[in-house]
Amino acid sequence: MNANAAIGAKVKELRTQKKYTLKQLSEACGLSIGFLSQFERGISSIALDSLEKLANVLEVPLSVLFEESRGPVTKDPVIHRIDLQPSKVSAQIYQYLLKKPDTEFAMLPRIFALMPLEDDKELPEMYAHDGEEFVYILEGVVTFFLEDGQYVLYPGDSIHIHSYQRHNWMNRTTRVAKILTVNTPNPLQSNAAEKGIS
Repeated sequence: MNANAAIGAKVKELRTQKKYTLKQLSEACGLSIGFLSQFERGISSIALDSLEKLANVLEVPLSVLFEESRGPVTKDPVIHRIDLQPSKVSAQIYQYLLKKPDTEFAMLPRIFALMPLEDDKELPEMYAHDGEEFVYILEGVVTFFLEDGQYVLYPGDSIHIHSYQRHNWMNRTTRVAKILTVNTPNPLQSNAAEKGIS
């Protein structure tokens, strides 16, 4: 079972426990019935902010949705490329989680695909949170914003920051860029989720 299917199965399990219909869940979280049905069957991927809405409606910490549903627990620690499924973060950003849904590690590794921006003159919204963040450029050219500075990073370049520094990144080119990021603490763990770390 891939990560999307496992998370979808967990949502269905929690929804059933609360005796919610798909329609009731749809009305409470603002996602369509058709999308929720496909997601529960592992057909569609889902963005992290939408998962947070589901967690709030189902009254569980976000990390619970990444716990494996009842059944055999896999001992395979490998994340296979074929199992990676993108989830939409925004119109220009897709993410791939590089962790098993049933593991609680202190780090969260992800790959982000950054689409070219329609308006590369507009500066991104800066954000800050607890912990540390490591970014490695896999493909393309990425502009990294850190406090009042801007850094242009090429494939093989990396940056490691304290996440309390205001930061963000964007793709100002005409080609897709890919970056590997590692966050600590893991924002998907229950204690981080409760503090609003993202």
